[in-house]
Amino acid sequence: MNAINFCPLDHTMNLIGTKWKPIVLFHLLEGPLRSGILQKKVPGISNKMFTQTVRELEKDGLVIREVFAVVPPKVEYALSEKGKSLKDILKSLDTWGANNIDSIKI
Repeated sequence: MNAINFCPLDHTMNLIGTKWKPIVLFHLLEGPLRSGILQKKVPGISNKMFTQTVRELEKDGLVIREVFAVVPPKVEYALSEKGKSLKDILKSLDTWGANNIDSIKI
C-alpha cells in the first residue's frame, strides 16, 4: 500500500463504518454472546444483514465465531483482541450519543 495515499481513518471506517458493525461490536464488549441473543440486541437488523455483518467482522479479524457441536447447533460470537482494541472508540461513541440524544433529530 502506498503510504502517501494511506489514511488510517479511512481504513478504520472501512472496517467498522457500516450501520450495524459498531452496534454488534459494542454489544460484544459485554462478552461472548450466542448468535440469537446478539441479533436481538440489534433492533431492526434483518437475518440477512446480521449474517453479512458478523461474517465481515469475522473476516476482518474483529470477531471470533465459535460453533459448538451440539443439537440444536450453538454459535457464539466474541471479540478478538483486535476487536477489543476498539473498546474506547465504541464507548466514546455511546457516551457522545447519550450526551446528545436530545439534540439529535430522528
